[in-house]
Amino acid sequence: MTSAARRLAASFIAAATLLLSGCFVSPGSFTSAIDLRKDGRFNYSYNGEIYLLGLSKLAELGSKAKEAEPFKAVTCYTDDEEMKERECTKDELAKQKADWEEDRKADEARKKRDSDMMKVMLGGIDPSSPQAAEELAQRLRRQAGWKSVVYKGDGLFVVDFAISGHLDYDFQFPTMERFPMANAFVVLNKRADGAVRMDAPAFGQPAQGNPMASMGQLAAMGAALGSDKDGKDDGLKLPELNGTLVLTTDGTILANNTDEGPVAGTTGQRLEWKITPRTTTAPTALVRLGG
Repeated sequence: MTSAARRLAASFIAAATLLLSGCFVSPGSFTSAIDLRKDGRFNYSYNGEIYLLGLSKLAELGSKAKEAEPFKAVTCYTDDEEMKERECTKDELAKQKADWEEDRKADEARKKRDSDMMKVMLGGIDPSSPQAAEELAQRLRRQAGWKSVVYKGDGLFVVDFAISGHLDYDFQFPTMERFPMANAFVVLNKRADGAVRMDAPAFGQPAQGNPMASMGQLAAMGAALGSDKDGKDDGLKLPELNGTLVLTTDGTILANNTDEGPVAGTTGQRLEWKITPRTTTAPTALVRLGG
């Protein structure tokens, strides 16, 4: 295997590992709203873009990594100080061919492991299949709340999600059927004292740890792998955050990190966060429900 092929294979594994570690689902342009009522009722909506990072590019990289290189003999040299090129003997060529065959078998085994890992990550969907994205979209449409899921290509889905319920439990968006994990856009955690904490980790960078931080590593890897022989960049394209998150409640807002603080509205207090690529702190708020 050539050094270029080894680099490509190693980068493909690194990409899959990053995705499995949590840097997988990302917002793009969106509007999102949360409404919390004192009696525990809540409404949540998300309208806009969701990216499955590298869904198309990783499949392409996987395909490239699977391209078998034919055997090519390496140059043989004399054993003297001059180290001149010479014709390889039959035994030397046989040894080179045997080593190449051993590397090829090991590479095939690794590719099988990579393929299985990618399928687990996608809940059994084969990312190299042309129908993979639509199969995923159909799976989402079956879940409660996903009113519309349209695939636009290159890992981009445009969705309309809305759900209502009662906070007898913690809530997280998004969740995807049969996916081993998905980094959260919004999380509502109910406390025993009646308070609810809202965090939106994918809409910024929390102070302690952020699964989206590895996006920079993916971007660098994508840039390195994505340049073709003419120098044209065709690497992993990462989404640009551009959205608004609004929280309304008739409860008591105990804490929040908005710039303006609570604003009185017709249905109670209102908090608003503008999300851009320059947003450095993930939105968070603490609201006491009950009487």
